[in-house]
Amino acid sequence: MERDTLRIDPDATGIARAAAMLRAGQLVAFPTETVYGLGADACQGEAVAGIYEAKGRPSFNPLIAHVADFTHAEEIGVFNAAARTLAEHFWPGPLTLVVPLRPGTRISALATAGLDSIALRVPSHPVAREILQAAGTPIVAPSANRSGRVSPTEADHVWADLNRRIDAIVEGWSTPVGVESTIVSCLGAEPSLLRPGGVTRAEIENVLGHALADALAETSIDAARPVAPGLLESHYAPRAAVRLNATEIMPGEAALLFGPEPPSGLDAAKAHINLSYRGDLREAAANLFSMLRRLDISGVTRIAVMPIPIEGLGEAIGDRLKRAAAPRPSQRG
Repeated sequence: MERDTLRIDPDATGIARAAAMLRAGQLVAFPTETVYGLGADACQGEAVAGIYEAKGRPSFNPLIAHVADFTHAEEIGVFNAAARTLAEHFWPGPLTLVVPLRPGTRISALATAGLDSIALRVPSHPVAREILQAAGTPIVAPSANRSGRVSPTEADHVWADLNRRIDAIVEGWSTPVGVESTIVSCLGAEPSLLRPGGVTRAEIENVLGHALADALAETSIDAARPVAPGLLESHYAPRAAVRLNATEIMPGEAALLFGPEPPSGLDAAKAHINLSYRGDLREAAANLFSMLRRLDISGVTRIAVMPIPIEGLGEAIGDRLKRAAAPRPSQRG
């Protein structure tokens, strides 16, 4: 991006403009009660990929989807009794709930890191709520800063970090909470605390009437696969073995392609799909999880992946594929 990032006033005209930009797939930072978030339409994979590109985020972790109210949250997530109780008590506010993803939603697989769960929050900041209401779509919004830097609590902080890397910043007063939201998983038998934040453990346990469960109970067989933002290495792991940097496809393999030039042996592939025929890394990132899943459910035992440039978003794509190719407990002798 060569031009300066737009700075938009939080009046009716500015809110409408920010919402229109988000619907158009652009990146817009806006204030929440916790920190400034970098927003993108959660249903547009290439817009979500733009967040990783702008932040320089090293790997694809699931992102929090922000919605205007509980009704919108129920359209994309499945709430059990405990999740509903917490939502009714703490929303709008600085609490994120991880719940099962509702089947058939339009949420990009990149936003959930290919998982069957989604992290949801209804912010209380009036500017954020007006933008979400006007946009009419879930908005993923990690902190609006370069990866590894201090989370921003003022528009000037965002400008210093992301000017010319994103499309717009909506002005607003300093964020009142100043730390990220608390994350609670509601996937297991009992809710568990995954990340402390703007709502305390004691406040949550007082509402539930019992202690929060151990967060480790919420991880899968691979304990390095947490289910929410703010944690490390949360990814969809295919059942099939993954072979990287394949320049030739072996008979019976599925092939995950990249770019216009097919590898040799493609005619022998059981199935194949191209992350980006034009070799565009943002398009490839947007397609990564959904295409891996499509090949995996074809019933193959191995997926061969063509080489992908390790530059820009290619670094994050390569990081994800390296984890997908690593032996899992069921594959170790």
